[in-house]
Amino acid sequence: MSEYDIFRVNKRMPKKVKLADITIRDGIQHEETWIPTEAKIYYLQELAFAGVKRLEVTNLGNPRVMPQFKDAELVLKGIRGDVFKKRLSKRGIKKDEIEWTAITIRESAVDRAIELKKKGCGPDRVLMMVSTDEEHHFANSGTTLPVYWKEAERCIKKCKNAGIKMCGTVSTIWGSPISGPTKLKDAVEFTKRFLSIGADDIEHADHDGSAPPDQVYRYFSMILDEIPDPDLHIAHFHVTRGWGLANVLSALQAGIEIFEGCLGGIGGQPTNFLDRTPVPGTGAYYYKDPNVVGLPSFEDMCVMLDEMEVDIGGIHIERVLELGTLMEKTIGRRLRSESILNGRIPKEPREEFKRPKLQSDKKKFGEKTGQIIPEGWPERAEAGKELLKKK
Repeated sequence: MSEYDIFRVNKRMPKKVKLADITIRDGIQHEETWIPTEAKIYYLQELAFAGVKRLEVTNLGNPRVMPQFKDAELVLKGIRGDVFKKRLSKRGIKKDEIEWTAITIRESAVDRAIELKKKGCGPDRVLMMVSTDEEHHFANSGTTLPVYWKEAERCIKKCKNAGIKMCGTVSTIWGSPISGPTKLKDAVEFTKRFLSIGADDIEHADHDGSAPPDQVYRYFSMILDEIPDPDLHIAHFHVTRGWGLANVLSALQAGIEIFEGCLGGIGGQPTNFLDRTPVPGTGAYYYKDPNVVGLPSFEDMCVMLDEMEVDIGGIHIERVLELGTLMEKTIGRRLRSESILNGRIPKEPREEFKRPKLQSDKKKFGEKTGQIIPEGWPERAEAGKELLKKK
């Protein structure tokens, strides 16, 4: 290993990560066109076949607010059925290896998750969310923070009794689209608060793309100093200002091991329009162009980490790229994945781009095959520290 190897330089940086795909929940919640139930089930199943072990399925909240998820129970049944279990088994995947998550912002949704669990089609894990900015929190949940904390405490107890994990999301860590600047120390405190009332893990969320990479590194360093178990922490970024993968790298360098993304980099604030019909969502969009928002592309995240020789847990990247291409057809437009457009980094020479004249010119000038410096020049150049000493 080189003395300049990134893993040697940064002892905290993990060599293995866990990647979660949240396309079918966070990704499509921003889409203004109905995505068919069959398509949702297809992508969830195929992502599982491709080796993705952490998947968000749906939102169990009131479908009047987000009608994109009015088929929540049907989707859950689709990934809990016996046929799918047999297909998993044929591929050597145990059904218990996959963790299915549903979003349950309010207690009524948590109760629904528990009822579905009793029916045999409920989620393994649910999620509730607080924002350090109370204005943003109220826009999402309709409650004050003190009221919500008590509700979350009740819900966590209910989930533990039902055998369902609870993830606590902490949002507006790096800033709020409503109130502006926030304090990192508040998010650290909210993380501790969620864990103290029994949350199983924490999603640390930049829900509006406010996090510059240096502050991502600072925050996650603070978190891991205070709560050093990496299995408790999930990084969730948005790409509103183009910093998504830069923030993934910053969090990785700080020691974070679990990351979320969406196929094609879709996602964002819940839509307030569906199939030409206005719907509540969470109100007016925070940005002039609603198409600029989204999460880090799951395809690009897989490719980047793999190129960095970070173990991504057996995810079949080529299949993920195929699914990303299919998702563009499902959504109906070109999406954000650069890997879909440009492919993997070439590992073999590409003969079709070589210029034949290069070899003839080398012969013409009397150069040997592989010769890259003029004849008679020293084998090693004098520069760097040696050159500075002479000066």
